[in-house]
Amino acid sequence: MKETDVLIIGGSAAGMVAALTGKSSWPAKKFTLVKMQKDAMVPCGIPYIFGTLGNVDENIMPVDSMMEQAGVESITGRVASLDTETKTATLESGEKVRYDRLVMATGSLPVKPSWLNGTNLKKVFVIPKDKSYLEEMNEEIRDCRKIVVVGAGFIGVELSDELKKNGREVTLVEKMPDILPMAFDKDLADRIEHFLDERGVKIMTGVGVKEIKGKDGAVHEVLLGNGEVLPADAVVLSMGYEPNSRLAREAGIPVDQNGFITVDEYMRTPVPGIFAVGDCAEKRDFVTRKKAPVMLASTACAEARIAGLNLYNLHVVKTFSGTIAIYSTAIGPYGFGTAGITEARAREEGFVVETGLFEGVDRHPGKLPDARKQIVKLVAARESGIIIGGGVIGGLSAGELTNLIGLAIENKMTAYNLLMSQIGTHPCLTASPAGYPLIKAAEMIVRKIRKNG
Repeated sequence: MKETDVLIIGGSAAGMVAALTGKSSWPAKKFTLVKMQKDAMVPCGIPYIFGTLGNVDENIMPVDSMMEQAGVESITGRVASLDTETKTATLESGEKVRYDRLVMATGSLPVKPSWLNGTNLKKVFVIPKDKSYLEEMNEEIRDCRKIVVVGAGFIGVELSDELKKNGREVTLVEKMPDILPMAFDKDLADRIEHFLDERGVKIMTGVGVKEIKGKDGAVHEVLLGNGEVLPADAVVLSMGYEPNSRLAREAGIPVDQNGFITVDEYMRTPVPGIFAVGDCAEKRDFVTRKKAPVMLASTACAEARIAGLNLYNLHVVKTFSGTIAIYSTAIGPYGFGTAGITEARAREEGFVVETGLFEGVDRHPGKLPDARKQIVKLVAARESGIIIGGGVIGGLSAGELTNLIGLAIENKMTAYNLLMSQIGTHPCLTASPAGYPLIKAAEMIVRKIRKNG
């Protein structure tokens, strides 16, 4: 039987970061990571396999070499069962590993709804973090000319744009009234939809898929809820993910009603010595404190760092205080991102809010070659002025501006704090110091608070 101090199950972002942070924090301990594939997919890079990157091998993380450099043992295999009493993991190969501490980083699995007929037809795909599946999918979809993507979250939007690059006819179907419905308010979502439309993606919102119909065993067309029929050579289901927590559940590690492993602010499960991080672990929204089914590599890595630092005692004061849900992506030259909660969600939760929306240019002067129109929206609690959400649309600098909004939310900064912030600017890098979007949006909020207060 193999012996180790810390066993990590899962070799994607959360598992890797837990191993690296843990080994750095506890160098005298032996760390072992068990992963199902030799190399892990870069999760956020998967849509780009089908366009920009061209193949799966351009989107991998060399887990073995990274672990070897850090002094972490890595095993390729699947854990079949856990015995939390004897602290033993049994692999499908029959090998057993005894551990002192255990980190569950088993990730998530794509949703393939049982109520939808036709999901088992040929050329109906989901988007798993599975190299072999994605290689086969990329090969099979290569010659498809008419593709329907179901679900307009970030993966659906990115995938639609990538598939369109090869001249295909791509239709993106979303049952909600707008694309990216959980991330952006309508005023920003409409602009993003315009970017996709400009690039040739057909968008259908406010209508769901009723059935996927086949011919000779392969997908032939998609029947929508409104009766419309879309011809299709391939269908990609981008309808979300569910936690991969079967192993934990079978071992008696508590999970909630949605299958997420129960954890505290140090990512500890109720079973002593066992932690859970990443998509499989329970999360709470930073602002509302309610459970939030957020599955982001950035959130997973933050959780993994907390777990790694606190494996043997509460090594740091910092705990995981909730997910801020910071998303960002790009469509061609346009970048956009969001952090915290939307204005609509804030009002649904009972917050009294003020918003500031500023439109400017991300370079100064605006005639510089790479200048893009830039829009920043901030959402703040009226009484305190504390920033609780925001979104950015513009050039590729939108990602880092979104991170700044996330930092403001995490540190409970107010619109007044942002208004008085000192910033560095440069014509080729940022907006004008006189029209810096975060400050101008904050200024609008302060003005509204004074007027309505």
